Amino acid sequence: MIDPVLLRTDPEAVKRSQRARGNDEGVVDEALAADAARRSALTEFETLRAEQKEFGGKVKAASKEEKPALIAQAQELAAGVKAAEARAKEAETAFAALASRIENLVIDGVPAGGEENFVTLREVGTKPEFDFPARDHLELGEMLGAIDMERGAKVSGARFYFLRGVGARLELALMNLALDRALAHGFTPLITPTLVKPEIMQGTGFLGEHADEVYHLPAQDLFLTGTSEVALAGYHADEIVDLGGGAIRYAGWSTCYRSEAGSHGKDTRGILRVHQFNKLEMFVYTDPADAEAEHDRLVGWQEEMLQSLGLHYRVIDVAAGDLGSSAARKFDIEAWVPTQDAYRELTSTSNCTTYQSRRLATRFRTESGKTAPVATLNGTLATTRWLVAILETHQRADGSVTVPEALRPYLGGLEVLSPIAEG
Repeated sequence: MIDPVLLRTDPEAVKRSQRARGNDEGVVDEALAADAARRSALTEFETLRAEQKEFGGKVKAASKEEKPALIAQAQELAAGVKAAEARAKEAETAFAALASRIENLVIDGVPAGGEENFVTLREVGTKPEFDFPARDHLELGEMLGAIDMERGAKVSGARFYFLRGVGARLELALMNLALDRALAHGFTPLITPTLVKPEIMQGTGFLGEHADEVYHLPAQDLFLTGTSEVALAGYHADEIVDLGGGAIRYAGWSTCYRSEAGSHGKDTRGILRVHQFNKLEMFVYTDPADAEAEHDRLVGWQEEMLQSLGLHYRVIDVAAGDLGSSAARKFDIEAWVPTQDAYRELTSTSNCTTYQSRRLATRFRTESGKTAPVATLNGTLATTRWLVAILETHQRADGSVTVPEALRPYLGGLEVLSPIAEG
């Protein structure tokens, strides 16, 4: 949730953020009133408890004749303390429910508006052009024996697939390239659980308005994660992390699952929008004062990957209404997909400031020795979807595909993916 001190001291900043997101700003006043009621109830409880403790001393020191009457008063006082404690807990719950409806405060400079109101920060590289009719990634994948959608649907249903042969090898090559890049930048690799508890999913902000996109196993009350960000955010829940040596960086390798609710009829061809995929996710715990600089570093590392693969892309500053509840700012990198004549998102990196850490009770020690919520950031370094842009960008007239030089060491030096013989 948001910082309650900020809510009290600068409610107008919270309202501005709500307006930029297109959210209800009235909840800010409701939360303020609930916070006042919460603090009042807590003060009443603590005052009565202090009186109870003091009165207990009087009872112990009283004479035999005085004790019966004092004990009766002590019992009345204990009942009052118990009732005040219940009121304080109820007020705390009411405040938490309202505060949880306030999404993370957007950082100054984030574009206001919805999905279409992003700002393009830069375009890098040259759009690929062909002197032959370009094939889309699925046609290329089928010619290469790399993608099998038909059998994926037979086994699991729509939007499932098999990567086979060079398709499987190409994805593993991409993921291993990303892992090596992450290691070079000081990330610790983790292979993460893909099933998590509700409190971890809730803490990262994934059970809000997009909860219908998350797979839930009711019998076990566990959720399948759509990104290893969830498990990585929960990794240090209820802990005090040591930032004495600088930011803590993890690279989470996992299979991811998304129901793609509300996307019926969109991107149904091929592997652009599917229910299951692999991803290498960068996740960082850092001092909030360094979060924006770390955000830029994550984007820089993503761009290095895309440039090494010879992809044309643009970097966009995502508008406030399209951020998701936990992000204070998000930069997406979209690669050019020739047969769609459009940019499609390949990476996303978010600065979640202290929103997730407050919900998950992850703290660090400041220079004063006191604990404070840590900042968390996340960003994609490689995922299955990248194969779409790689295949289409580097295709040749005969249906073969040139392997980007950066991937060749991971494919045994293979320079060209060639169509398989039919039959």
